[in-house]
Parts: sequence; structure tokens; C-alpha cells
Amino acid sequence: MAKHQRSDRVAEAIREEVAGFLAEGVKDPRVTALVTVTGVDLTRDLRHAKIFVSILGEESQRASTLEGLASVEGHLRSRLARALRLRVAPEVHFVEDESVARAARIETLLSQIHIPPAPPSDPDGEASR
Repeated sequence: MAKHQRSDRVAEAIREEVAGFLAEGVKDPRVTALVTVTGVDLTRDLRHAKIFVSILGEESQRASTLEGLASVEGHLRSRLARALRLRVAPEVHFVEDESVARAARIETLLSQIHIPPAPPSDPDGEASR
């Protein structure tokens, strides 16, 4: 069984805190798209955190939302220090995680495919003509 390192526990706490921060509503007007925190990659020394976010919306909305998130990184850093009682808060950087958007696109494409039903078979196991 793997032993949980402190950085793993702090990364999960950061993910939860950032998700709460985003749910409360970011005050930057550029953040207009739906944002979901998908994960946090934290260095072992707890100095740098990459926060992976999924941003749903048009390309222009995603770009402006990512800019807006970048502008609140300093505020978020101080909030993390207070909330998690860290001596030194990590430098945070938002990184777009496109996996959720890709999955949604694949789901849309699959729903557009029309697959004809299989022909009925007779009791002998042969397809009827």
C-alpha cells in the first residue's frame, strides 16, 4: 500500500479550496465560462502548484477565462495560505485541461452517428431475408 505524502494531501486540499473559490464566483469579468478544477500538481517542496481546470465554452470564452484566472492567482495564493495555514503558500498557475472538452466533443459526435438496427433473426439463428 502506497504511503500518502504530505504534498498529495496538500494538493487535494488546494483542489477543494480552489473549487470552492470558483464556485463562489470570481470577480474578474473575463471569467465567463464554466470552470471545473480537475486536479492539482504540487511539487514536493510545496512551492509550485499547477491547477488543472476544464473550461467549457467557445474558444474565445476559454481564452478570456484563462486570462481572468491568471489575474487572480495572487489573490488565490494568499487565500490558500490563510485557509490551509501554510507557512509559505505555493505559486499557483492555472493550466487548461482539455480532456473533459474532448470527451464532450466525442460524445456529441457519437450521438450524431446513426447506426441501423440489426436485422431480425429467425429461431434457427439465420438472418431473415
